Amino acid sequence: MNKSQKIEDIDQNFRAQELNSRKYHFFNITEKPFELDGFAWFDREKEFCRLPAQIISKESPLNDGAKGLSWCSSGAMVRFRTNAHSIALKAELRNNVIMAHMPLSGQSGFDLYFKTGKGSSFHRNIRPPSERPDFVEGVFDENLGSEMHECVIYLPLYNGIKTMEIGLTPGAKVHAPAPLRHPDPVLFYGSSITQGGCASRPGNAYSHFLTRWIDANMINLGFSGSGCGEIVMAECIASLKLSAFIMDYDHNAPTLEHLEETHELFFRAIRGKQPELPIVILSKCDFDSNMEISSKRREIIRRTYSNAVKDGDRNVYFIDGETLFGKTDRDACTVDSCHPNDIGFLRMAETILPVLEKALA
Repeated sequence: MNKSQKIEDIDQNFRAQELNSRKYHFFNITEKPFELDGFAWFDREKEFCRLPAQIISKESPLNDGAKGLSWCSSGAMVRFRTNAHSIALKAELRNNVIMAHMPLSGQSGFDLYFKTGKGSSFHRNIRPPSERPDFVEGVFDENLGSEMHECVIYLPLYNGIKTMEIGLTPGAKVHAPAPLRHPDPVLFYGSSITQGGCASRPGNAYSHFLTRWIDANMINLGFSGSGCGEIVMAECIASLKLSAFIMDYDHNAPTLEHLEETHELFFRAIRGKQPELPIVILSKCDFDSNMEISSKRREIIRRTYSNAVKDGDRNVYFIDGETLFGKTDRDACTVDSCHPNDIGFLRMAETILPVLEKALA
């Protein structure tokens, strides 16, 4: 479709539907000029999955938890520009589970942000009803005016999509989004915290704060309870063209021994394939829950960093997890002494930001 083409010029491809007594033309998010990001293998496999088919097959040595959670859409986003007076959304989700410790607006909701010259601003969240948590239908706004908006819609953190359509008012224009400052993704690998538990909405996960602030694409490979540092995952990550890599799986190494056996090997598997890739290594953010064990885990992770520096690596960075929640009211940063709330995620992102900016510079 030509970038300046109006929606009414392509009516034959889309059926007008009504929502809240207003007509919309609904577009599949896989159609141009919409840009779908966060599913690194979508162009090849046409699946809303965060991992390729080979690594989630029965024959793959990857743990079953990560295989199942790969269908969650954390980190995925749809980008476009439009002057539509109203923007709506319809989506069929993969599961109808409601988590006890995480808002439905974060688990299964969608965030709309508008990008401006000064950054991005949150506009509205659409979430499924509690009585039907596997289906979303709603309107972000009905009175946007006629100016052109640069739009980003973040997809759910702890649910996945079967189908998703964006509704725009007839007569509106829809254009491709503006290029990102960092089009090659920043990739995050780790635990439930990396995946976004328990942000109140998708845009408040620390990965989303960071990539929004630096105007970067992202891939989120956080897997709740299942980011275990397997080499098959490292090889998968190393196959991608990235701007930077955030290595944050401390929390899901079940024992100190497992962490020691896997952490440096995981790092070296990626570094061996991508010698110039900026890599930021984190230890776990909920340091206070067991300070003795957290300190021992931190030293294992610090050793990976120190050994890399001794070997001449100048593209590796270490962030002490004890610093991620700041110095005051640290007990206000989680929902359960483990998973960050919005305060915790904001503090994490603010601590990581200068290191990531240095790495990318």
